[in-house]
Amino acid sequence: MATPSITLNDGNSVPQVGLGVWQTPPEDTERAVATALDAGYRHIDTAAAYGNETEVGRAIANSSVAREDVYLVTKLWNADQGYDSTLAAFDASVERLGVDYVDLYLIHWPMPEKNTFVDTFKAFVELRDQGRVRSIGVSNFEPEHLRALIDATGIVPAVNQVELHPLLQQQELREAHAQLGVATEAWSPLGQGSLLQNATVAEIASAHGKTPAQVLIRWHIQLGNIVIPKSVTPERIVSNFDVFDFELSEQDMASVSSLGDGTRLGPDPRTFNFTG
Repeated sequence: MATPSITLNDGNSVPQVGLGVWQTPPEDTERAVATALDAGYRHIDTAAAYGNETEVGRAIANSSVAREDVYLVTKLWNADQGYDSTLAAFDASVERLGVDYVDLYLIHWPMPEKNTFVDTFKAFVELRDQGRVRSIGVSNFEPEHLRALIDATGIVPAVNQVELHPLLQQQELREAHAQLGVATEAWSPLGQGSLLQNATVAEIASAHGKTPAQVLIRWHIQLGNIVIPKSVTPERIVSNFDVFDFELSEQDMASVSSLGDGTRLGPDPRTFNFTG
């Protein structure tokens, strides 16, 4: 079954389930992406900071899947924020990827102390107007960052990719997204593996004949999130995409949601200003 898609505020659509390659070593990346494309994934998410854009691009180029059928995402690193430096950094990313456009380009972090995300986004608009980027968005932005960006440019980001899993459900942020028309995308959707041994998740998985990871991915899908689970294990890459033939009940969804305790596994976007 083909993966469902989410229609963005600019009219473009994104496959709801993709492969993330954060913390995937370059030497493992090409094989992981090739495995995913063979399994039916059509959405690959990388970033300049991950150090594996070259390998992602090589896997896509060597695949039997046409470039236009792959939804390719990359991100601008913090040190490259600013109008001119953003344009130069994008040139470097597409050269590493070996492509002439990307489907979605994201500002990786708001970096509130640096306060250059508005100028950065103006460069994103220029790249979109040139046809080199199909959709433009952000990552790790809080509601106040989104509103500042929209107030300054009049343009609503298509996507905000944030840490989101049953422990950290981002209810306030998702409500802001709904009001503004921003699609919610979840990174670390499995809680970096911390939920795979959870008894509640395991019980639901057993009832459906599915794995705990599949239950967690299905929870995201039914919430309406875009979700990019990461794995380098071929069997898990395939398994994580086998999530379209079952549905969680309202009780299942409520049980998974009951696990929320506010645990954040990554940095706090309001204080994270790292450029190294």
